[in-house]
Amino acid sequence: MARFLPGVLAMAIVVVASNILVQFLFGNWLTWGAFTYPFAFLVTDIMNRLYGPALARRVVFAGFLVGVLCSLVGTQIYGEFGPLVTWRIALGSGTAFLTAQLLDVAIFDRLRFGKWWRAPLTSTFVGSTVDTILFFSIAFAGFLTFLEPGNDVTWANEPLPLLGMGPTVPFWVSLAVADWMVKLALSVVALLPFRLIVRKLTARVA
Repeated sequence: MARFLPGVLAMAIVVVASNILVQFLFGNWLTWGAFTYPFAFLVTDIMNRLYGPALARRVVFAGFLVGVLCSLVGTQIYGEFGPLVTWRIALGSGTAFLTAQLLDVAIFDRLRFGKWWRAPLTSTFVGSTVDTILFFSIAFAGFLTFLEPGNDVTWANEPLPLLGMGPTVPFWVSLAVADWMVKLALSVVALLPFRLIVRKLTARVA
């Protein structure tokens, strides 16, 4: 429990903060949640490095349950344009989180004996990519409107230049690409705290 609890608390903080900050825009293509959510991969990778994949998966499942609870609460809180969290967003969030995090754990474990940076960087890159594709397509893609017929996502499917300057794509694709780019940038930034935290905790255990 002593090894499990810090990871659960850290994951819960990241998930709750991201669920709150995702409601606030940063520029035209991002929300503030885009800058906190990627650190869920950092938590998973640290737990995986220190204690192995089994405990890392337990932390992931704990984070998933926290995320589901936040989403359920959000579906019951109504703002100017309806519930703060639609059922499609809740489904996309949960599916993307669980799939991407478990994939991260598996890839990290496969690469754990290579160079210290290879496992966290590769697993986070693949996990972030899968997370972005799953979340944004489930939550906003026009071809999945049958998931929640009463949820109007025409605003997300308005054809606009990619990130304001590229080829014409549905608006949600620009949101996804911007989010993905932030995740990739933070996966590189997170290598430093990953290295420092793992080294410090490993020395403490030794």
